[in-house]
Amino acid sequence: MKALSVLVVLFATVLALPMASAAPASETLRACRLGALRHELLCGRLTRPLDPARPSGPMIELHYAVIPAAARSKHPDPVFVLAGGPGQSAVSLAGNMLALLQRLNNRRDLVLIDQRGTGRSAPLVCESDESLSLAERLDSARAIQRLRACRTRLQALPHGDLRFYTTTIAMADVDAVREALGAPQINLVGASYGTRAALEYLRLYPGRVRRAVLDGVAPPDMVLPASMATDVHHALEALFSDCEHDPACNRRRPDLRARWQGLLDSLPREFSVADPASGEPTSITLTAETLGAAVRGPLYAPALASALPFAIDEAAAGRAMPLFGLATSLGGGVRATRIAEGMHFSVVCAEDYPLWMLQKTQVPASNVFAQAFARPYAELCRDWPRGAVEPAYYTIGPSAAPVLVFSGGLDPVTPPRHGERVTQALGARARHVVVANAGHGVMSIGCARDVLQRFIDASTHAEALAVDVACLAGLPRPPAFEPARAAAVLPAGAPR
Repeated sequence: MKALSVLVVLFATVLALPMASAAPASETLRACRLGALRHELLCGRLTRPLDPARPSGPMIELHYAVIPAAARSKHPDPVFVLAGGPGQSAVSLAGNMLALLQRLNNRRDLVLIDQRGTGRSAPLVCESDESLSLAERLDSARAIQRLRACRTRLQALPHGDLRFYTTTIAMADVDAVREALGAPQINLVGASYGTRAALEYLRLYPGRVRRAVLDGVAPPDMVLPASMATDVHHALEALFSDCEHDPACNRRRPDLRARWQGLLDSLPREFSVADPASGEPTSITLTAETLGAAVRGPLYAPALASALPFAIDEAAAGRAMPLFGLATSLGGGVRATRIAEGMHFSVVCAEDYPLWMLQKTQVPASNVFAQAFARPYAELCRDWPRGAVEPAYYTIGPSAAPVLVFSGGLDPVTPPRHGERVTQALGARARHVVVANAGHGVMSIGCARDVLQRFIDASTHAEALAVDVACLAGLPRPPAFEPARAAAVLPAGAPR
């Protein structure tokens, strides 16, 4: 689940979901080109009711792209890619997905749908904060105020009733695309929030799923703001523990945990850093809230997290630039990873927030990440319009289709504990693969894309579930980063 910025992230009866009639595929698809992709694709759109209970009410356009199979004799079951966030455009990921799933694309179409509220499908996007100074972007009160103003602006749009962007409604849209393409069954590939979407599609339309791959499971009942604070805290604790048990890291940073606590105890604290947008030196006030947000991002990717011991040590010594450099290294500002904030909060506030209030899940006050994530969500969701969510949405039953579940052992937001619980609920046709030293997202690591391809291409359920995953076992954790500087140049007793 991608961060929204350095500070703010980065969720009875069955609701009737009447489906708008879809035109035949030949009438909905046209040749198109996306971004830097060399090959021509097919782009389609469907007209869908904003409120499924009012098929004659306001309508939205649902946009999607098809990367046609390379072979003339292709399989009838395409691969549907469900994006993360919530709030990420799937179509904007076409280049990445083609590179990741190219072998599958030999015999199967790849289908990417801009879920309602994202991309070109009734977008709920707030104004960018890139023009603001770093100090302004780190101001949590200003960020919350900006998002509330955005909500007011979005509500004035023709598609601005924010109650109708839930995962359940969105999966009815996905099935409408399946019908338009004439596919009797589909294969689902979902990552992060996309796994929640895939689980909901599997619940609503079990007979239409042939295979499913879930990478970094975000179950419907995870209560995102509370679980995120807990899971990021555990990921940081694991980083400290690994440093203590790694001779090289422990030799260089023998008191890393104490340095972290000392940094926390010194806050709020003034630092001079270079503004990433202008390069000009600027003064910022580091609070526990901004520190938690800055640390969370690098923990997503072990290669970036390997520099956190150095960055934390530097910040404790009064030099915060390495920490903020890391915090802005995870795709910030890149169009393909842009989050539609209005859609994000419409999902989380409808699906996670009520469950959070019902369970009264408490995060210890000593958890710095609670201040960074739980509090902003609580403030924004308190008065955000919330769609109806049926109780059955939070249940996961046995799956008739084989499901391959990936978890990264170092993942700070969808760690293996979520994947294990979901795998058990899915039953005998689900398999959980934990890659010990992977972070948030496993599919793109090493041989994982080959495992995914063999799982979907397998002829039988038994062959799919028996796919060999041994190639993922030896992935090492990147060693702790140390800048290239000659020890002999440093004066005796100088901090290293």
